[in-house]
Amino acid sequence: MTTISFKPKKVTKKITSNLSPRATDVIMNRFGLSGLGERKTLEEIGKKYNITRERVRQVEDAAISLIKKSDAYKNEQAVFNELKSLMHKLGSVVAEHELLPYISKDKTTQNHIHFFLVLSDAFKKHREDEHFHTRYSVDDEIADKVHDALRKLYGGLKDEDLIPETEMIKRFFDQLKDVSEEYRDEEMAKRWLSMSKTIAKNGLGEWGKASSPNVRTRGVKDYAFLVMRRHGSPMHFKEVADSISKTFGKKTHYATCHNELIKDSRFVLVGRGMYALAEWGYKTGIAREVIEDILKREGPMTKDDVVSKVMKERYFKKNTILVNLANPKYFKKNKAGLYVLA
Repeated sequence: MTTISFKPKKVTKKITSNLSPRATDVIMNRFGLSGLGERKTLEEIGKKYNITRERVRQVEDAAISLIKKSDAYKNEQAVFNELKSLMHKLGSVVAEHELLPYISKDKTTQNHIHFFLVLSDAFKKHREDEHFHTRYSVDDEIADKVHDALRKLYGGLKDEDLIPETEMIKRFFDQLKDVSEEYRDEEMAKRWLSMSKTIAKNGLGEWGKASSPNVRTRGVKDYAFLVMRRHGSPMHFKEVADSISKTFGKKTHYATCHNELIKDSRFVLVGRGMYALAEWGYKTGIAREVIEDILKREGPMTKDDVVSKVMKERYFKKNTILVNLANPKYFKKNKAGLYVLA
């Protein structure tokens, strides 16, 4: 499906027709408007003409200035108006990495569109910084509100947060004050979120801080955390490895998985080869130690309650718990028939 009605290469040819051959060549190379669409550096072009980088920049600036004054450029204003309307439709402020592929998958065509964005004063370029990717806007007020909402959204995130996409969009709109209903669109929100360098989503589509290992996964242990969190209950390390391979397409060896899990404090060994997440409340230790810890914390309990509480913290067989509970050296029943520490 075509998103634009004009042919970018034809438009470029028309609006550069009044330039000198060298100026045309500089523009074509700087913006990657011919051949394989490769953008050349000032230095590369300077070497070709045996001139300094600064001189190349002066030629480029003069050429752009000349284009903007030309009748050919003025005659193509419908093209720039169409791009401006498209930008409004996409949310009035859009990351370059979202906008260009939306218009065309072809790299050279994308470069022509980028050239038009640079040419026209209708588009304001916001350079990449520590918070945001390079983006363009056609409405200062909306751009300011979106930037502000994204900063506040990041400020409200904890390092370990992993938030489903629908919830993240809701939180984002809660921060985005006083914008008309046309902007409260899910696809638009996702485009705006993608402008942020500090907020990102992982391979399972959950959002959080981009710096978090739960989002920017680096290796087996991070993938293991995600698959176990989604599974919701303890898993054998072989099951974890198989799940990583299936979910993320990352071939994972059983031994590697076991070694990574045992070294990471996010995981607790809760049975023979069985791991749980520490955030689920599981504890390390043998059955007797876990029972002792629970009775110290909770006070006298029935046999069934002890079994139930231990099962929530460790992955023992019921019989293992009962055998330990029956050891009179450590546990006894009080007058009410409840278990207490001996």
